[in-house]
Amino acid sequence: MRLPAHWTRRVAAYPADGGPTGQAWLATVPGLLAGALDTWRLAPDGPPMTGWTAIVVPVRRGAERLALKVTWPHPEGTHEALVLRHWAGAAAVRLVAADPARGVMLLELLDAARDLRTVPVDEACATIGRLLTRLNVPAPMQLIPMADYLAPHLDRMAHRPAIPRRIVDRTRGLARDLLRPDIPNMLLHTDLHYENVLARDEEWVAIDPKPIGGHPGFELLPLLNNRVDELGERPQAGVHRRVIIAAEAAGIGLDEAFAWARLRAGLEVSWATSLGDPAEVSRAITLQKALDD
Repeated sequence: MRLPAHWTRRVAAYPADGGPTGQAWLATVPGLLAGALDTWRLAPDGPPMTGWTAIVVPVRRGAERLALKVTWPHPEGTHEALVLRHWAGAAAVRLVAADPARGVMLLELLDAARDLRTVPVDEACATIGRLLTRLNVPAPMQLIPMADYLAPHLDRMAHRPAIPRRIVDRTRGLARDLLRPDIPNMLLHTDLHYENVLARDEEWVAIDPKPIGGHPGFELLPLLNNRVDELGERPQAGVHRRVIIAAEAAGIGLDEAFAWARLRAGLEVSWATSLGDPAEVSRAITLQKALDD
């Protein structure tokens, strides 16, 4: 099976992140795919699809149509199979089988041509809010708690001179206020943007979780980071509208929703400065400002 060239070029540049480099891992992908096809008695049934870290191949097992997914080993993807099994197909793609040690999963086949980019953004935000009411269940004990997950990011942020000091101070202050010992430890998807919600017949379901345990307010920023062209030249009103719609549908208090969104937006500025892309930094700072009252 030929791997898409544009995808291999991107993945080849990934440095090691708790596992092999992207280049080293790519050399193993054909064998991983072939082994899964043989073990689960599958036949390829269409061209592969790719994301940032994974390749998904439509397959058949007899008359059953499924999707074979192989993911580059990195910390955010460690527990994907675990939480998909935990959700058991309720509001999320159904896991059929998995080999977590190899980063290989067999999933139900969803309609990749129908995601939430195909519906008006207000409706999409409400849909994601309703999904969160079903996805944000008590977190499995294997997931990293939010305070532990955010600690190294907050520490790195304090030592990046490219970040405006006011953003550093505000973000770290929000973290002190929000990361209390008594915050809920719910199962968070953390990357539930419009492309990560696909159609299952007439139902919308989530794919590609990057799970941690924590407060549901942390879930809302991906709604603001995507479909940004629809925010217009003065994005504040659109940003606030999306937060309000999703938070109300999810049952998250508005004060908490905005506080968590501001915390995560500040961390996004830190992440953007690490990329060395001025346009990405500008976009992240614009979003952070748009969340202000």
